[in-house]
Amino acid sequence: MRKNLLLLSFGLLTFAQVSAQNENAEDKEVSVDDMYNKWTIEAGVGQARGMRPYSEGYSSSDPNSVLGSLDLNTYNLGVRYMISPKFGFKFDGSYDKFENSDDASSKPFEVQQLRFQLQGVINASRLLNLEEVINRFGLLAHGGVSYGRITPKLDTGIDPVAGPSNEGRTENNIGLVFGITPQFRVLKKLAIYLDVSSVYNFRQHFAWDGHYSEQKDNLQGQMLTGTLGLSYSFGRNELHGDWGVIEDKQEEELAALDKRIGELETMMNDADKDGVPDYLDVENNSIPGVAVDTKGRMVDLNQNGVPDELEKYINTSVKEGASKAVADATQNGEVVKQLINDGYIAVFFDFGSVKPTPASTQNVAFILNYMRNNPSATADITGYADEIGSTEFNKSLSGKRAEYIRDVLVKSGIDGSRLQIVPAGEDTSVDKDSDMARRLVRKAVFHIK
Repeated sequence: MRKNLLLLSFGLLTFAQVSAQNENAEDKEVSVDDMYNKWTIEAGVGQARGMRPYSEGYSSSDPNSVLGSLDLNTYNLGVRYMISPKFGFKFDGSYDKFENSDDASSKPFEVQQLRFQLQGVINASRLLNLEEVINRFGLLAHGGVSYGRITPKLDTGIDPVAGPSNEGRTENNIGLVFGITPQFRVLKKLAIYLDVSSVYNFRQHFAWDGHYSEQKDNLQGQMLTGTLGLSYSFGRNELHGDWGVIEDKQEEELAALDKRIGELETMMNDADKDGVPDYLDVENNSIPGVAVDTKGRMVDLNQNGVPDELEKYINTSVKEGASKAVADATQNGEVVKQLINDGYIAVFFDFGSVKPTPASTQNVAFILNYMRNNPSATADITGYADEIGSTEFNKSLSGKRAEYIRDVLVKSGIDGSRLQIVPAGEDTSVDKDSDMARRLVRKAVFHIK
């Protein structure tokens, strides 16, 4: 039987090594399942004690000792696979040797047992959310089915029930096993454990001393094991699988939801106070008090680039008397200058053209009137082009557009020394694949000094 156990041990070690090599060979993105190592190999040694039944005159330990005698008579080797951080299963094999203790209270006997067990495993530390509290400590619970082969190895004479000696006869037993396994992690992947398990056989004819049990105890047996051992975790994670750090998906979802709520609050801001949220406002720097549409754009029904309310105000101011115009200019000149410098008075061009669109003619006239009414003012005329075409061509085109506007103003009576041309080249602030967006950057703007 020891030879069989050695073969089982070699097989389990080989299986665990191959599994570890396969995991290390895989090169893929770490998923949630890879946050913990799933495979663990366990090996331990301890004491197995048959609790009942025993034949008359036989016992497992010294009845005069509180704890009984301590003999290392069981050896265990197993492999465990966790299908989730909390639940898994394990397969293990054990060799047990039962014999009378050194005291004279029991007749001599020797029984060997080879056990194989398939069990479900619960990581109780995770199940009870105690990982952070107990730190390096851990606790497993397990239970399942057990298959054992009992063989008496000592001639005990005529069996009082079966007759001839049972030496060398083997019996197959089936039962249930339950246990708990406290653990302590000593290294990142290595832990020491103390397993306490109880096995209940419901097909056992032999007593633990090697005789057939009496009729009242036939087909039942109970044993208790205590095993001290080591468990080693295999996998890409540097930490033992039973202690692997598992991200709380619910907390992640709450954090993501909180982030989305924050984004919605930001989107609902109204920076220019025009009544249109910023996420809908395509012109979020509109002048306070000027009427806007549902997109936050200042209303410009004649599409000349000047908001209607501003245009109405300007036309009214121009038509008033000279004295009032001077007073208004003193009071409102800085406002008009700011509007010009902020780009609200712009001249637009068709694709590839240096001549303004017909709707932009009024804006050129607006600048002309301003320069006439403010003879000390100078202006930079900055030309732009969209991103279609080469950068060198667009640089030249933007300069020609500014130069064309300058020529118009000069021919209208403005001293050329008051006008400075600035070829800005391409405006890359909009989507180059959008025709409507490109129309907005084919322009010339003014900066009054």
